[in-house]
Amino acid sequence: MNIHKKFFSKIGANYLILGIMAIIFQIILVNIISVINPGYLHDINIVTAISSLCNYILPFPIFYLLMKKLDSVELEKTNITVKKFILYTGITITLMWIGNLTGLIITMLLSGAMQSDIVNPVQELINSADIWINLLIISIFAPICEEILFRKFLIDRTIKYGAKVSIILSAVLFAFFHGNLNQFFYAFLMGGFFAYVYIRTGKITYTIILHAIVNFMGSVMSLILANSVTNIQITPNPVDALIILGYIALILSFLLIGLYGLTRIKKARFNGSKTQISLKNPFKTVYLNLGMILFILFFIGEMVYQVLG
Repeated sequence: MNIHKKFFSKIGANYLILGIMAIIFQIILVNIISVINPGYLHDINIVTAISSLCNYILPFPIFYLLMKKLDSVELEKTNITVKKFILYTGITITLMWIGNLTGLIITMLLSGAMQSDIVNPVQELINSADIWINLLIISIFAPICEEILFRKFLIDRTIKYGAKVSIILSAVLFAFFHGNLNQFFYAFLMGGFFAYVYIRTGKITYTIILHAIVNFMGSVMSLILANSVTNIQITPNPVDALIILGYIALILSFLLIGLYGLTRIKKARFNGSKTQISLKNPFKTVYLNLGMILFILFFIGEMVYQVLG
């Protein structure tokens, strides 16, 4: 195995360890809580908090030490204008909708073939959890952690192989790590775009904010919208009508901005990220190695289990 293939194998193995550690910590915490008070495990808010703790905080020290062993490069930092950030927001929301529709169509086709519904665990969690949990954990905490794990740590170490390698790898790892088919497609598209933005700007704060916006739209605003739709069906009122119309206008505006932005994105150039190492066969080097194969197989297994279970 050449040094580059070995490098990417280590990357895949590190993210596999991150995923396995999350499951181990969940098993440990669930067993401890079941002894203390089993009733806590029936509270979706507590379960959501436990899941976040196990996915991000508890495995972080070990993952950090593993990634620290790999050489990293600091990206050149560039500020962007408000106009550019609005454009990036539109692209993010557009990619989310494209990915969501793709996932919805595929899960519907699979549901028809299997003659059973495929549950979207994230949507169930959002609909069941308290809106403040959705705000704090899904809209704020998760974006910060995921951008550090899947953009900052990953791209700083792979950018030497070029922006294209880093963007696609970030998208692939981010999509698989979600572990369910419903999220795979929009996680892939948005993960790739967040990687693009991070490489363009060198500032993880931009991608954290973009990530937070899209999670806020999908977790908090979606609940407010659903509540307004229910209210207006029972008792029509101007406040709920305004919320519904405002939401539709906002989404349509961002979709138009996003579609325009996607037609312009090919003209972009990356600052301070010249390829230091050119791979003769990028796909074979990056993905056809033991660490990456085990990572992909592990999370495919998780997705299959989620679909069948």
